[in-house]
Amino acid sequence: MTADPKVIQEIEELRRKINYNSYLYNTLDQPEISDYDYDLLFNRLKELEAQYPELITPDSPTQRVGSKLSDKFRKVRHPAPILSLANGFGSQETLDWFDRIARIDSRVLDTDFLLEPKLDGLTVVLTYDNGLFTLGATRGDGIVGEDITENLKTLPTIPLRIPIKPGIHVPDHIVFRGESFITKSDFKKLNLEMEEKGLKTYLNPRNTAAGSLRQLDPVITAQRPLRLYLYQIVESSEPMPPTQEATLDTIASYGLPVNPLRWKAASIREAVEICESQAAKRHGWAYDADGIVIKINDHTLYEDLGIVGKDPRGALAYKYPGEEVETTLLDIQVNVGRTGALTPLALLEPTPIGGVVVRQATLHNFDFIADKDIRVGDRVLLKRAGEVIPYIVAPLPEKRDGSQVPYVPPTLCPSCGAPVEREEGTVALYCINASCPAQLSRNIEHFASRGAMDIVGLGEQIVKQLVDASLIQSTADLYRLKESDLLGLDKFGPKKAQNLVEAIQASKNQTLPRLITALGIRGVGEVAAEKLSESFHDLDALAQATTEELQRVDGVGDIMAQDIRAWFEEDDNQGLLEDFRELGVWPNSAEVVKGDQPLEGFIFVITGTLPSLSRDQAEELIKANGGKVVGSVSKKTNYLVLGENPGSKHTRALELGIPILSEDDLNRLVERLDI
Repeated sequence: MTADPKVIQEIEELRRKINYNSYLYNTLDQPEISDYDYDLLFNRLKELEAQYPELITPDSPTQRVGSKLSDKFRKVRHPAPILSLANGFGSQETLDWFDRIARIDSRVLDTDFLLEPKLDGLTVVLTYDNGLFTLGATRGDGIVGEDITENLKTLPTIPLRIPIKPGIHVPDHIVFRGESFITKSDFKKLNLEMEEKGLKTYLNPRNTAAGSLRQLDPVITAQRPLRLYLYQIVESSEPMPPTQEATLDTIASYGLPVNPLRWKAASIREAVEICESQAAKRHGWAYDADGIVIKINDHTLYEDLGIVGKDPRGALAYKYPGEEVETTLLDIQVNVGRTGALTPLALLEPTPIGGVVVRQATLHNFDFIADKDIRVGDRVLLKRAGEVIPYIVAPLPEKRDGSQVPYVPPTLCPSCGAPVEREEGTVALYCINASCPAQLSRNIEHFASRGAMDIVGLGEQIVKQLVDASLIQSTADLYRLKESDLLGLDKFGPKKAQNLVEAIQASKNQTLPRLITALGIRGVGEVAAEKLSESFHDLDALAQATTEELQRVDGVGDIMAQDIRAWFEEDDNQGLLEDFRELGVWPNSAEVVKGDQPLEGFIFVITGTLPSLSRDQAEELIKANGGKVVGSVSKKTNYLVLGENPGSKHTRALELGIPILSEDDLNRLVERLDI
């Protein structure tokens, strides 16, 4: 089939729009269109390329997940050595390094330095020819790496073609070096998803990132929350930037991702002071970093200093003390999650690490305990990386004295005494008792949580009181509670009882996606719930959907579809739905207001703490009235909604002259009143 010129033009325009909006979303965190609108563009492009496969190009956004790799990765030689870095543990070793290179070249005494976080990820090398991404490789031994091009194509932060920008010239051939990593929040979310599915959790973000990029199937890589920052131009068909600072600015000008966090130091003493000042602050960074790289900013001087072994003399990794300590495993506690999954928790001798005293740590799963032969009473290695939950690395068997006791996984639920079982293909043990008190409490906590029904005042302690008093046997029982039921509970007076009952009743007005999230179906989080609500207008429709119909929903795979079907086929769950219907907890996606809306076409940014609305509530108010909420202030922002203790967004809004609203102003805008 020969394509009409109008079709060719539409395809080119779709690719341009998709690449542009992907860059805004993934690299700048400044989206201009909704996820829904982006999906419409993407699906239209896929539709046209299916009709005209001869028009598919290697840089099309649809080609991010390529063919499977061969059983062994192809070896590729780097255009220049991809060097490692020498380490300086603390300030004195860093000053000693400076003294050594100053003796080699006295120009060092007058140079400045650029400092960048030392990301804990996997080094990658990217090649672009005529603006097209043609090769991606691991560092390997520094001379030869492995071809992981198809896997790197799945990273949304890597443009398959460098976007053309007015006034920006991209060399015909250019090779970059960068670091692929997983943020701490994404890692935590990924492990929660793995736990929900009963699968093995990952040990740390660095190993997870490295393993994800070396998958033989790019589809698996695409499912991992990988990110990338570039920091070096290895080779170029045109002259290199003169400094490291100019290098980062040049890479950013191409629309490629660079780390916005960097420092410039006029002397080595200032560089050391910066490193010392960041020792505690680094725990607040979004990613793991075990140090800061100090680089001579002047590239000519950097190159002239040469190499010693495999390390350039002109740079050093200022390393922070390792956060791995030895402690004693006092006992292993088993917790029961809301899905019935049993997870082991290490109870430890109180141990200071990373500025806090740790008494508990994760043991991942029962297979991990068996594989590592971890015994109660063992001396163990404990690791804490930034804000990641502390975890046991390994036992120290050489320090055993015979008093240690091998661990035997439970056969009965520690909460209710019912038998536990293991589902095929999982590492988790499950309590099969649907009335298990631990599951009931966790289910209700999840149901009432901020991302679900958002019932203000219904926290862990109050849930425990309600369950212990036998006032609730299911989430539906929440809506049967009366103020008089609560007055007999500890610390419940008339006002507190009234507030809780009113908050529970108010949650009947929550949206369908929130109720789907609240049900606690294994694997179904907020994003999946949104997608399901778009395809099925109420719980009846969702309950009747076949596995095949569910799999047609974007993001719902075979396992999730089966878990959804299994949940709705359970007799107890069917009874729960009938209770919800009778109690008036039955939102319908068709109830969303359409047409003329007061905030339609306006882009909002929210910063600080608002007087009465949570961040989620403010976002929902804006979206429900046609507005759009983005994460960063730009020239396209129409309003900044300002609360107490705002961040840098407030400063940026003032610089750009963006109108600023209070919570009252926002409400008046929604009500179409003058502000």
